[in-house]
Amino acid sequence: MENPPPKPAKNDLPAVDPLAGDLPDIIDLVMEMGEPTPRVPAHVEDLVETARDYADNASSENTRDAYTKDWKHFTSWCRRNGFDPLPPDLKVIGLYISACAAGGTKLGAPALSVSTIERRLSGISWNFTQRGLSMDRTDRHIATVLAGIRRKHTRPPRVKEAVLGDDLIAMIATLGHDLRGLRDRAILLLGFAGGLRRSEIVGLDVTRDDESDGAGWIEILPGKGVLVTVRGKGSRWREVEVGRGSSDHTCPVVALESWVRFGRIARGPLFRRIFKDNKTVDTERLSDKHVARLVKQTVFAAGVRADLPDAERVLLFAGHSLRSGLASSAEIEERYVQKQLGHASAEMTRKYQRRRDRFRTNLTKASGL
Repeated sequence: MENPPPKPAKNDLPAVDPLAGDLPDIIDLVMEMGEPTPRVPAHVEDLVETARDYADNASSENTRDAYTKDWKHFTSWCRRNGFDPLPPDLKVIGLYISACAAGGTKLGAPALSVSTIERRLSGISWNFTQRGLSMDRTDRHIATVLAGIRRKHTRPPRVKEAVLGDDLIAMIATLGHDLRGLRDRAILLLGFAGGLRRSEIVGLDVTRDDESDGAGWIEILPGKGVLVTVRGKGSRWREVEVGRGSSDHTCPVVALESWVRFGRIARGPLFRRIFKDNKTVDTERLSDKHVARLVKQTVFAAGVRADLPDAERVLLFAGHSLRSGLASSAEIEERYVQKQLGHASAEMTRKYQRRRDRFRTNLTKASGL
């Protein structure tokens, strides 16, 4: 009786038959999250790096940063309470989200909103997956607790106030005509007229560059307007047409042309930091937080919704106010607004328009009362 062939060592990779065309499982190699070992064939190493790059691009940098923070929050809570975060223990995760809802993750910590808790769960699940583990969110230890949290703690969403056309005109009037004012005027007008998210605004390049880390680019078409090509949610690309305004003062195209010319932006990020001397433009891309701060600052300076306390105005306005402002202001067919904003469904567009159309139809009077 022949002796059985020796079992391969635990860490040995399967043999590669050059004629069979089979290679070691690249996904398994990537999941090791380490550098290729000497046992990896040389012709596979480049594929491992390529696969790792593609894996990194499966989600946006902002999403990965958020998931990293979620994991750090969870593991810190586990250490403080004597639990081991690995492998996944669904009972422990149920206790964790209960602590999040009750504000008991650490001394003096506020209770987290339902949407934040759900995001934490997504981040934890994603981190388990990267380690080759799974987390069943439908298990009763998680699903039942989460259902109870939703029932007890869910609050109506705080919708950002729309910046309307007249508001925007007042806001840009508060800006100077120096370099910083030219840049910020272009940001506000392009963000509004294009219905862009704040991440899309700062992600734009002045020209197309396939090697860029940006989210799109602009093309100024003489006599017509600006064609913005932008990558939105879900890695979907869309073209946004931004036409010329009724006057140079409120025209997003004129504002862009002025910023590009005086900022000497020839390539790379469109919107950049400006040094304190207000003359030197940096090469680095602006943070999307700048858009939110800019909207708040100009809203206050222009006296928009001055009938409200300052603390409430701070919460009402943000970068998204520009995007919702276009949808609320434009008196055109719904399909054009939907296309401009890149909404997958008309129902999302109608949410903005329903807020615009409140009380336009008075059913009380129509019923004879």
